[in-house]
Amino acid sequence: MSEQNSFTEATGDREVKRLDFRGGVFSATIPLVFFIIWAITLSLTNLVTEQALILGIVIGIGIGLFFAKSKWADYAQALINGMAQPVGIVAIIAWFWAGMFATLLSAGGLVDGLIWFGFQTGLEGGAYVAITFLLASLFSTAVGTGYGTVATFGLLMYPAGIVLGADPVILLAAILSGAVFGDNLAPVSDTTIVSATTQDADVPGVVRSRFKYSVAAAIPAVLLFFLTGGGGDMGDAALINQLENEVTASGLLMLVPFALVLYLALSGQHLITSLTWGILAVIVFILFMDVPLTEVLHIYQNDAGDAVIEGALIEGISGYFNMAILILFIMAAAYLMEAAGTMDRIKDFFLGIINNVARRAELTMFGIVAFLNMFITINTAAEIAAAPFVRKIGEEMNIHPYRRANFLDTVTSALGYIFPWSAGVLIAWTTIQSAADRYDFVPVVSPVEVFPFVFQGWGLLIVMFVAAWTGWGLRYKGKHGEEVKPEHRK
Repeated sequence: MSEQNSFTEATGDREVKRLDFRGGVFSATIPLVFFIIWAITLSLTNLVTEQALILGIVIGIGIGLFFAKSKWADYAQALINGMAQPVGIVAIIAWFWAGMFATLLSAGGLVDGLIWFGFQTGLEGGAYVAITFLLASLFSTAVGTGYGTVATFGLLMYPAGIVLGADPVILLAAILSGAVFGDNLAPVSDTTIVSATTQDADVPGVVRSRFKYSVAAAIPAVLLFFLTGGGGDMGDAALINQLENEVTASGLLMLVPFALVLYLALSGQHLITSLTWGILAVIVFILFMDVPLTEVLHIYQNDAGDAVIEGALIEGISGYFNMAILILFIMAAAYLMEAAGTMDRIKDFFLGIINNVARRAELTMFGIVAFLNMFITINTAAEIAAAPFVRKIGEEMNIHPYRRANFLDTVTSALGYIFPWSAGVLIAWTTIQSAADRYDFVPVVSPVEVFPFVFQGWGLLIVMFVAAWTGWGLRYKGKHGEEVKPEHRK
């Protein structure tokens, strides 16, 4: 019996032989490669959706079945084993809790409260653009959704900024940059959760370790937005009054539950525990703010007699259904490569280039994540696809899981709002088109125009490239999982 066929891996009640594929070990990449090509094609034709991405990975896995030399039953069992890995389950559960918390904050009026605060500052031009970046960063950090930040701030802060003399291109870039900041740093962000769980790291520890990178990019971004954000034409003050009347300050109370979750998470509490307390706190505040309880949960029969469930709780969970399915299938596809020995071949190829040099390892991780984000326009999907490669290379070099997670997330969060074809930028473009339909004074900025000015995104890329090149922040994994500085490594 060959060495390959003699390899078995215990998986619950059954042992699965290492898989053989027609054409060799690299045929095991067919499901994932098909998915990437499918995602690129959809992106180029502006047809990409989460459901379409799920279909692509399912078709890819189906095609891979016909290349399996091993029993199809073993192929199928390997898929199930891949989906059953704890890393995916943890990510999905965390997404559901984070989704409920974020949607509750929105139902409580946090968006309106932050926008109200922006209006009350009385800032104009570049100063308004700078405060917009800071508020968008705060909001996206609180609710963990960069796409939601782009949509909400694009509808209100963007039109207001046009009236207050902000440059429209720089203003939209500031909103995108705020989304980058929160997507990268928020404990409840889907990219933060995926980057931590796929690298076998805890979310609070990852957030603490990446804070310095986020701030290092944000400080120059604020200054650049302040310096370059003015120069637009001032508009009619009556229009600002109209926008101001649409928002109130009461939503700022939602910052209290947000601060509670942030404190609990960073003090070492499990993310689910922290979010549960945050969810309860939001519900209490909502009840005292006279927000209808139906905004939280509403179960009823419609006119046709069908049962309907609505409200922030179910919306928060259902918003992640598609991504939950997608991560399970991508994990299954990656596990096929593991079972076939493909991952070891790929790892050995890169390790030959790396030659036991940490700088080369980190630059390789940086390049892999950037490459996949160029073509997979939904940043979480790109991150999931890159995660196995980052983990393999990082583990071989004993790089700490926090550090690996930071390379995975910062590059993903940055590029998700920079490339003109990325989902974040296209959402921004669509949003300001809606704003332009509502207000005739609003200009529509093209994705290509905004590309060079997403300062937080470019800053993060520069910071992480410098970190890889110089070893700034490099930590190895100690005997008990602790972070070990290079000079203390034995």
